[in-house]
Formats: sequence, structure tokens, C-alpha cells
Amino acid sequence: MVAAVTTTTAGQRTDATRTAMATNFETFLSLLTAQLKNQDPLAPVDSNQFTSQLTQMSGVEQQLLTNDLLTSLLAAQQGGGLSGAANYIGKDATAAWAANKLVAGQATWSYELGADAAKSTLQVLNGSGQVVWSGDTPDRTAGIHDFTWNGQTTGGGQLADGGVYTLKITAKGGNDTAIDSQVLVRGRISGVELYDGEPYLTVGNSILPLSTVIALQERAAAPPIGGTA
Repeated sequence: MVAAVTTTTAGQRTDATRTAMATNFETFLSLLTAQLKNQDPLAPVDSNQFTSQLTQMSGVEQQLLTNDLLTSLLAAQQGGGLSGAANYIGKDATAAWAANKLVAGQATWSYELGADAAKSTLQVLNGSGQVVWSGDTPDRTAGIHDFTWNGQTTGGGQLADGGVYTLKITAKGGNDTAIDSQVLVRGRISGVELYDGEPYLTVGNSILPLSTVIALQERAAAPPIGGTA
């Protein structure tokens, strides 16, 4: 079973590191200046020690410049993220993602079981984390299966279109041990957007991070009208 690769907020970490280093650099300069101003004229700072301190100061300054360069590189990569993600438009994607929108009384997911399950259940949760529907999976065999929810609650009420819902799966084997499982969103990529520097893809009625995509496939061309290619 393939899991999505999670991304780290590298830009935020670089900024935080630079801030800490800049603070240390200012503190170092203040201490060095105070040391020179208050040194004993009859026993001045040893030249070797002074040279060592200057070398350390230069090293810190060089690290600050390096962090600035890394920040610039990250900004450039984020700027190109949208155009890079646009290359995926038109392809079929499989993503480890559980959120989807209810449209025209339907929301569709896929789920994957790592092995045949003796019992497997699905739960649909609303935006507040409350379970609005639960039931058995339509197929308990190992592999990927599709599931379409009709927007009805467990009690039979119909929910309005437009809400975003999350699917959750629980699967167990014959000895009541947990079976690896995950919820997927599958479909054609129809658009891309950029949120906080990270590209998001529109797949069906779901908007998901590019980092959650675990498989891409070229969509097969439709045969010409009146015959096969």
C-alpha cells in the first residue's frame, strides 16, 4: 500500500533559523564591542584570541548570507510550483486524500484494503468531525474499490449540496487484528491552485495537495467517431 509523501514547511524553518542566527550575531557583536571597550590596557586581548573571535563572526555572517540564498531559492521554487503542477492537468490521479464535496447528491471516494477483511466499515464525517453516516464497505476483498455516498444521513435525512465531507475506514481480519487501509480520491485533474506556496489539484469535486498524489496516469484518448484508431 502506497502512502503519500508529506511536505515540511521548509521556508518557515529557514526564516526561523535566520532570525535566531541574526539575533546571535547581534549579541556576538555587542559582547565583542564591550570586551574591547573594557579590556585592561595593561593586558589587552591576545591577538590570537581576537583573530579567532573575528573568524567566528565571519562564519556567522556567512551562514546568514547562505540562509538568505536558501530563502531566495525556496521562493523561486514556490513561484514555479503552479506552472509545474499545470503539467498534470488532464491526467488521471490517485491521491491519499479523504475530503470531498457533496455535489448533485453524491460524493465519491475510493478505499484500499491491504488484505481481505472479515469486517470493514465506512464513516462519513462532516466539517465538525461528526459522523453523519456509517455502514459496511461494499467490498471487503484486498485492493482498491469505489464508494459513492448519496448524501443521506444514517437516519435517512438528505444533506444539502456544497458541504465538504471526510471518509474514514476501519478494517479488521478474522482474528480481529487491524488491516492496513486508506481512503483515496481518484479522477481526472482539471485544474491547479496555489495555497501558501503549495500547489493544489482539482480532482473531480475535491481540491487536494499535490503532495498527496501517489499515482499519475495519462488519460486514454477516445477512439475516433465511426471507427477505432
